[in-house]
Amino acid sequence: MGWWTDRVVPHLADRSLSTGPVMRLRGQAVEGLSGRVLEIGFGSGLNAELYPAEVDAVDAVEPSEVGWRLSEAHRRAAQVPVQRVGLDGQRLEADDASYDAVLSTFTLCTIPDVVRALEEVRRVLRPGGALHFLEHGRAPDARVVRWQRRLDPIQRRVAGGCHLSRDVPTLVGAARLQVVAVEGAYLPGPGLSHPWGYVYRGRAARADA
Repeated sequence: MGWWTDRVVPHLADRSLSTGPVMRLRGQAVEGLSGRVLEIGFGSGLNAELYPAEVDAVDAVEPSEVGWRLSEAHRRAAQVPVQRVGLDGQRLEADDASYDAVLSTFTLCTIPDVVRALEEVRRVLRPGGALHFLEHGRAPDARVVRWQRRLDPIQRRVAGGCHLSRDVPTLVGAARLQVVAVEGAYLPGPGLSHPWGYVYRGRAARADA
């Protein structure tokens, strides 16, 4: 993946995704999690201290060794045990129907085959389980979307494969996960930040039909 992606991007993600507004959204995204949880794209562990008391254990999928090292303090401070169980969200090393919930925050933008990853999420969810997601993606405004598409090639090169213009609810639905709640809004900031700052927060249940 290269020195920049391997060594620098995890630190940039940790800094940019730990601001006050983002942490408040993270706290909302984890609400309702319980039982055995799989978190894909664990990153530097910014969610670890936010898990509700109803969570029994968290299995983490994280490809970056730097990201995993950065998460050490958060894992130690977490109120639930966290273990690393895999490196690739497209190929989850878990049995069918083995998790009560899956959590994904600022992860679906970078996975190359995002629908395959979401199909894997559906596979490992137990009946009645849900995907909780907090992701940036395609804005509702045509002018912003045009800029997202122009910037996508640059963003992928400098941000570890990150896409700005992915339509997260549509991708979730394409994997036969039924979106049961979703809210979208721009993060606080000037209009120039809007291509990077439109965020979806929601939940999706396994659709068995």
